[in-house]
Amino acid sequence: MIISSSRQNRVDEAVSRLQKAYPSAGKNATGYAYDMASKDTLESNIVDLLSKCGKLDHMVWTAGDALAAAPIGEINMDFAVQAGMVRFFGPLMLAKHAPKYLNPGPESSIVLTTGSVSEKPIPGWSAIAGFATGLQGLNRSLALDLKPIRVNLVSPGAVDTELWAGMPEDARKATFKSFEEKSLTGRVGQVTDVVESYLYLMKDRNVTGSMISTSSGGLLV
Repeated sequence: MIISSSRQNRVDEAVSRLQKAYPSAGKNATGYAYDMASKDTLESNIVDLLSKCGKLDHMVWTAGDALAAAPIGEINMDFAVQAGMVRFFGPLMLAKHAPKYLNPGPESSIVLTTGSVSEKPIPGWSAIAGFATGLQGLNRSLALDLKPIRVNLVSPGAVDTELWAGMPEDARKATFKSFEEKSLTGRVGQVTDVVESYLYLMKDRNVTGSMISTSSGGLLV
């Protein structure tokens, strides 16, 4: 297992947790730090990372950055392009080079990540929503272009991850309470819940070009 993130300390922490939680499998885990947020280095960083991985069975893209929320009247071209750098152009460049590093056949797959804003718009999120929705079309097109390698997509709603750690505790609790009130399950998604969607898409050799929505039913209300 190979993990990558934009900061080495986050990579090291993730590898350490895997090794402690799953000693037999985690002992082979390793990781590398690469920044995928610059158009000047995005593709070269992806190629460099893949060259260190050797042959793989699966690739999962969950990388994200600060959500590019802004009123439509304040968006300029630089802002719009940067909004899709990690979340859209990164997966596109990954798919470009992936076949060289994935074992051939439907046993191998790429799983990409969008977000529930691709299914239910939010005011002030037009820039990021455009790329999030575009990932649905990209997913289907890549399934055709990369066949027989499979390509699928996960669309999570609110999930309790470390991304919320920088928010003041009172604000985080209020935000989570709002999510819980708008969900049908009455709870915010947990990583252990959402990861099952990725595992299923890797395991089922009969599914490609599909999207799984895991959002606690929040899209229905």
